[in-house]
Amino acid sequence: MLIVEMVRFEGSLAANLGNEPAGVELYWLGQAGFLVRSPALSFVIDAYLSDQLAEKYRGGVFSHARLMAPPITVAELPSLDFVFCTHHHGDHLDVPTIREVARKFSHTRFVVPAASESEIGSAGLRKGRIVWAEADRAIQLSDTLKVTPVKAAHEGFEYDQFGRDRFLGYVFEVEAGLIYHSGDTVRYPGLVERIIQFGPQLALLPVNGRRSELREKKIPGNFTLEEAIQFCLDGKIPTLIAHHFGMFAFNTIDPELIGQAATKMQNQLQLIKSELGTRYFLKCSARGSDFAARNKEQPQDH
Repeated sequence: MLIVEMVRFEGSLAANLGNEPAGVELYWLGQAGFLVRSPALSFVIDAYLSDQLAEKYRGGVFSHARLMAPPITVAELPSLDFVFCTHHHGDHLDVPTIREVARKFSHTRFVVPAASESEIGSAGLRKGRIVWAEADRAIQLSDTLKVTPVKAAHEGFEYDQFGRDRFLGYVFEVEAGLIYHSGDTVRYPGLVERIIQFGPQLALLPVNGRRSELREKKIPGNFTLEEAIQFCLDGKIPTLIAHHFGMFAFNTIDPELIGQAATKMQNQLQLIKSELGTRYFLKCSARGSDFAARNKEQPQDH
């Protein structure tokens, strides 16, 4: 059974968000960014909607000019309940985007690694709007959303002075099931076993890989496409949406390779290439309904 149904649409993303969602749906925002909507809530993960890095690294060895325009502006975004950031790098914790969202939506809360306190501090948010995330400490954010942060290894682990992880992924428990967004990571001992404990139906994994010449310039990498596929097979995750490509010329892969791999793996894994102009609809599962029911009975833990 296909876990994710893809529907391509014409026109802008903003125009297509005018309709109320019928269930849990996802939209790729470029790089590692996603918008997730359901009738009950709306949130973004690692939304990079500015062009701040092009200016920050102008004249540097590696141009950070965007290869793709943002599919939507903050002004066009629907009301957001939460903004999630997996780590402190500017294409994941995008301070200009965060500032704009905070100004537009007074109710939005921002879930960021506790180790990213200094980076998020520059956004000028009130402390009451920030939810600190730490590995393996589940957060019940609403009746229909529970999130468990998971350690990530962006080619390695990093910690702040208090021993808190600098890189995280998130397991989202929503009405239709479980979604694992790994953040920027490679496979490390114990990660597969940890994710199997959750049993997500969908993984959102980076596939840009890693290169020694980038590592030497302190630009760590992620899963290769082959590693991401094998991770899902080993982790018993039926659907993979591959992302983290097509944003920066120095750090991407040929997206056609994802399509070729999807054809090759079609009897073992639903492999999907992230694309703009596409709605990804997460089909409801009995397991997802069970999780949602159980979450409603749990106390809030902010």
